Amino acid sequence: MTRETPPLALLLDVDGPIASPVTRNVSAGIIASLIALVREGIPVVFNTGRSDAFIAEQVMGPMIDAGMPARSVVHAICEKGATWFSFTPNGPGTVHLDRELAMPAAFGDDVRDLVAARYADLMFFDETKRAMVSVEQQVTVENADYLAQQDRFDADVLALLARHDLGAVRLDHRAPATSGRIDYRVDPTIISTDIESVRLGKDLGASRAVELLAAQGIVPGAWRTMGDSRTDYAMADWLHHQDHEVKHVDVRPADGVPEKPYPVLTSVDVGLGLDIIHDDAGAAFLKAWLDAVTA
Repeated sequence: MTRETPPLALLLDVDGPIASPVTRNVSAGIIASLIALVREGIPVVFNTGRSDAFIAEQVMGPMIDAGMPARSVVHAICEKGATWFSFTPNGPGTVHLDRELAMPAAFGDDVRDLVAARYADLMFFDETKRAMVSVEQQVTVENADYLAQQDRFDADVLALLARHDLGAVRLDHRAPATSGRIDYRVDPTIISTDIESVRLGKDLGASRAVELLAAQGIVPGAWRTMGDSRTDYAMADWLHHQDHEVKHVDVRPADGVPEKPYPVLTSVDVGLGLDIIHDDAGAAFLKAWLDAVTA
């Protein structure tokens, strides 16, 4: 079922709110809620730093296996807007890549070699990324052990960027290229480090989401965005600045909830404690939205 004017559309980060940051898997309950929302004509769009391969394996496959409604379409914006594709009950469509936003291949090769030489016991090089260069914590490693070495790895990455004369920023640290330009970003998360174009971000993903729905003739009455980090607020920021009604859900508010001109929700708003975070909080919000549209 597709509504041209659904009461709301969902724009969802994947790591944290949908996929467990521990197992990287998506629970059967979350899959069931996503399918039920799609069945009610609610647009579901994933807006993630993950690759299209990850979404196909961890989200699309389980949704199709669990029974997506006939003629339904779900959109996935991956690598923070650099790639995107749509899927139906019959499988995925074409994966689109904005090649202007891709990291230089030679730099990616050097990061792969760096991981193999110094960090393979803690992290792996993500071979599925098409534009970004990413490394991720091994699932067999304790998160505290990974985080203890993340700064050292990121410093090595900044040194590699300088060797390639690629200007970059990491948090408050700026290291311009010889031209004075900063075209790239080193973005550490709780389980990974992404090296990417500064033009990528959840705001770009939000823009693509609106375009994808507009191409279907769908104009939602409101948006609900959900994420687990400060960078995820960018999707709600963009929607608000474009005059869309939006509420943002933060499933890991321990970083601090910033002041925003739109409502920000946490697990407390669905009757849970602040200790309920990540995909447990995400599951609760999906259920609440489903209850609201089926009431």
